[in-house]
Amino acid sequence: MKKILLIEDNNEIRDNVVEMLELARYSVLTATNGMEGVELAIAQSPDLIICDIMMPVLDGYGVLNMLHKNKTLQEIPFIFLTAKAEKAEIRKGMEMGADDYITKPFDTTELLNAVETRLRKAASIKADLPADINGLDILMTAVMNKDIQEIIRRNHNIHKYKKKQEIYMEGHPPACLFYILKGKVRTFKRNEGGKELVIGLYREGDFLGYTALLEQSVYNENAEALDDTELAIIPREDFEALLFNNPGVIHKFIQLLCKHVTEKEEQLLDIAYNSLRKKVSQALLLLYKKYNPSYNEHYSIDMSRDGLAALTGVAKESLIRTLGDFREEKLISIREGQIFVTDRKRLEVIAN
Repeated sequence: MKKILLIEDNNEIRDNVVEMLELARYSVLTATNGMEGVELAIAQSPDLIICDIMMPVLDGYGVLNMLHKNKTLQEIPFIFLTAKAEKAEIRKGMEMGADDYITKPFDTTELLNAVETRLRKAASIKADLPADINGLDILMTAVMNKDIQEIIRRNHNIHKYKKKQEIYMEGHPPACLFYILKGKVRTFKRNEGGKELVIGLYREGDFLGYTALLEQSVYNENAEALDDTELAIIPREDFEALLFNNPGVIHKFIQLLCKHVTEKEEQLLDIAYNSLRKKVSQALLLLYKKYNPSYNEHYSIDMSRDGLAALTGVAKESLIRTLGDFREEKLISIREGQIFVTDRKRLEVIAN
């Protein structure tokens, strides 16, 4: 049973809304002022919050602001319930991150439709995206009510890339968001001497190129297909409209961005301080786990030695020598240039 927090200081309105929600089989928590509502939200983590604007102690805008500062609560759907129907007030609430705005007086159908819609969209956004076109369809349909699958097919917005083909270049402005339908992609930096450092690996179901879009800047890395790859293309204007109208989607991409930053920081520390054997074992395990999540023992790492050196942050000669040592120790086998992990547990001991 979904749990809804109602923050409303008017006794009659509060009782009426509670009755409507409980008849629709929702569990309802109530608060009579904004501060009490924030405390209850922190303690109970409701699935959705309905909040009046004009209240004692802390008004609805203050409630929304405090919730958005709390990482565990900022993605909870938030509906304003108020008699203030002026466009300026509605716009203020939506710009602050409210998901919907219901004006008094309202009927049961209007209230329940709003609640059901926001709960459904929140569930879709939170769900893990399948690694195919349906994953993109779930996200976009949840927040924009569009059949993105049909849009992409109608507009031919699926691009195919050959192995080692460039997807975008450092310094170029972004025109779209990429969603990987099939294949593998790497992002990397290249210095003036032509040496490369891999800073990101992506597979089916991952979004690509969102950092430059969120920062409204140029790409700060290059992207290249590691395999034959298919990408769904979401135009920049569609992505920006998606973010503007749906705070939950903004949170999702901010989480992706934070995760990527953390991974890059850890990578730089590893490159700076880890031993050669540890760097190479970590790179092999990263590729093995990223592109072989089911841990299939027959999976092979098919990457050039130059590419593997760029991922590891070591000289190619040092990489080759270490791979030879690992083969002699029966940690890996190498056949026709492809690397097979034969003793993952011992490799993990070296990596850790």
